[in-house]
Amino acid sequence: MARGAPRSPDRDSLEAWGKAVGAALPRPAIIALEGDLGVGKTTLAKALCAGIGVPNLAAVTSPTFSLVQQYEAPRGPVVHVDLYRLKSDAELDALGWDELMASAAVLLVEWPERALHTLPHDVITITLSHDATDPMRRVLRVVSPTRR
Repeated sequence: MARGAPRSPDRDSLEAWGKAVGAALPRPAIIALEGDLGVGKTTLAKALCAGIGVPNLAAVTSPTFSLVQQYEAPRGPVVHVDLYRLKSDAELDALGWDELMASAAVLLVEWPERALHTLPHDVITITLSHDATDPMRRVLRVVSPTRR
């Protein structure tokens, strides 16, 4: 796994770091992307996809309305899920959540707090927040299974 998350990255640094992390991800992997609206979760998801090898990065957009998008990559699929609009476990079940988590894919989950009680112990959590001193920068916090 790529180490050394930038402390307060600008967009270019965030994208470069995400690409390095994506290239190092094992299969399968579940990445929980936490943070407020507009903080850069989808930007980071796109950077992770670039590192994983998704050829059509223009297709990597926020799945807020579709809920689930799948992208093909040389080492297997990447599934990008946005749980923001989900309100119940029944909606999570209807999404096929258990099957998604059991797949051999890389699973990128925006708004994972909607399903915290279902996430496995080996999820990698990346939390993004706005830097209080510079709104163009983000603060990253990464929690990997070995660092919990």
